Formats: sequence, structure tokens, C-alpha cells
Amino acid sequence: MKNNQISPLMAACVALFFTTIGCNTPTSDKANKTVETTQQTTIEKPDMEAIKAEIQAIEKDWEVADNTRNLEAVAALYADDAISIRPYKPDMAVGKAAIRKIIEEYMSKRTKGETNTYETMEVFGDGNVVTEIGKTTTKDANGKVKSTNKYMCIWEKRNGKYVTIRDIYSDDAKPKQ
Repeated sequence: MKNNQISPLMAACVALFFTTIGCNTPTSDKANKTVETTQQTTIEKPDMEAIKAEIQAIEKDWEVADNTRNLEAVAALYADDAISIRPYKPDMAVGKAAIRKIIEEYMSKRTKGETNTYETMEVFGDGNVVTEIGKTTTKDANGKVKSTNKYMCIWEKRNGKYVTIRDIYSDDAKPKQ
């Protein structure tokens, strides 16, 4: 009798054992692998040629405003919180009001017929903030090159248009004193 009682118990244990093993055994290699799902984000690169053309067009407006001594039009190209770093000066012009004052001073010292041209050489950035590298040529009333310089300008798109937030420039030759 004792053997009959152990057999059903032992059979139940063996059945439970194989059932447990069967439930934990993968049925294929796929069942044994962890599947990772990643969402890929497509980041569109800005069209730098189009941005360069847009910045050059702004520089053309700057050139016209500068050459007609239109202080307000030049100052309008700067953000209110812009900073300008000038050559041969220990300080920086911080804010549009300070930059406007420097532009006014610069314009008052220019001779009649003197003109500037601005050329965008390179732009890079993410489309919202763009750094421009350019050069400027100043000519006298007779068209003779008076000076050349280079500049770096950081533009930021605000309310759909680019404004200068930082600029720095350097004359190619130190002005005669």
C-alpha cells in the first residue's frame, strides 16, 4: 500500500518538474534574445548655402545703410543684448545702446565718399545660431582701397529673422596714428 501512495506523489512531482522546465525552456533562439526597440530621430541639417545667401543679403543691407550713414538701420541689425568686441580697445560694447554709440562715432569719422563692402566668406551653425566669417574693404571716394579687415559675426534667428548677437573684427593693418 505504501508503494501505491508514493507512486502517485512521485509521479506528480516528476510531472511538476517537467512542466516547470518545459515552461522555462525557449522554443527557439528568438525567445532567448532580448529585443530592444529604439526610435530613430531624423535630424535635418540646415541648408548652409541658403543661409549663407540670406546672411550675405543682410550684409548687403548693412553695406547700404553703412554707406548712406543710416545709423538706425545699422543699429537695427543688432539684438538688444548684443556684444561687440573692437580692435585696440580694452572694453567690449555691451547692448544695442553701447553699440549704437560706437557706430555713430565711427560714422562721424568717415570721410565723404568713403564706402565699405562686406563679403560673407563662410557660415556654419545649426540654422538658428549661425557664425559668419567675412571680410570688409573700405575705399576712398576715388575707389582706392583704404583698408581691409576681417570679422566674425554670430547671428541668431529671432522672430523669424537673423540679428547680430556677437561680433568681433580686426583690421588687417593697424591704423596710422
